Amino acid sequence: MIKQNQKALTLMAALLLSICGATSALPQKPESDSSAPSNGKAAAGTFRFAVLGDMGTGKKEQFAIAAQVTRYHDQRPFDTVLMLGDNIYTSGKASDITPKFERPYAALLERGVKFYAVLGNHDVRNGRAVQINYVNFNMGGQTYYSFKKADGLIEFFALDSTNFKDDQLRWLEGALAASRAQWKIPFFHHPLYSSGKMHGSDEKLRAKLEPLFVKYGVTAVLSGHEHFYERTKPQMGVLYITCGASGTLRRGNLDRRSPYFEAGNDQSNSFLYVEASKARLSFWGVDAEGKIFDSASVKK
Repeated sequence: MIKQNQKALTLMAALLLSICGATSALPQKPESDSSAPSNGKAAAGTFRFAVLGDMGTGKKEQFAIAAQVTRYHDQRPFDTVLMLGDNIYTSGKASDITPKFERPYAALLERGVKFYAVLGNHDVRNGRAVQINYVNFNMGGQTYYSFKKADGLIEFFALDSTNFKDDQLRWLEGALAASRAQWKIPFFHHPLYSSGKMHGSDEKLRAKLEPLFVKYGVTAVLSGHEHFYERTKPQMGVLYITCGASGTLRRGNLDRRSPYFEAGNDQSNSFLYVEASKARLSFWGVDAEGKIFDSASVKK
């Protein structure tokens, strides 16, 4: 029954795209991919990046994931890391940036890797202004923004889910409509779809964002907030990944009976590694020991 409903939803999404005149077709359903990412310099036309969420504790778990991300950079050079919020626990204050960001990621910063942040609920307690203006978060003084990589192959849309208002919604629709990227990737803190027992899906935010994601051919959406890793079944043709265990972990918090659940890990800290080419977008979930526990790819 779930599979039948999923097919029906996908058909509905495709019809909506045709009615609304979207610029991109829905991606295909993700395929399981058991192969590890290749070592060495990226192939021509391939863009690599890493994703961290809910990491800014300054504790050993954060340092362990940071070390593994650095090892990935040694083996597979990349220049971009996305940060999904709760960058600086517990309140985002400026005095915590050095012990909870600059020290854990010192090796990557020294190599010129750029971090692009969005705000989480802990960040905005005392750190909204500090973080949006902190040079190494590359937010440019804004709580939401977009940027392109690999000559426009991929475009990222950084959103502020802690304070989502109509002006941000209007900006996002304009930015998505104008994008000509092969891959459109929004990222923000609160997940629209989650199998978490603690927080679950943000349905109010979903009602605002999902129609735009479907209309404009978004491929995948990245969020944190839940302290585990989850990859959902495609929802209306869009893949949702929660990566919120890069410093914190809530063991046993995934409801694997959820209709959204496809794959996940609530037993170990983790990060996400991604490669994009013109034909394929590939994801790998990696734990602190370097073990790949989930992998999938989407083809255009």
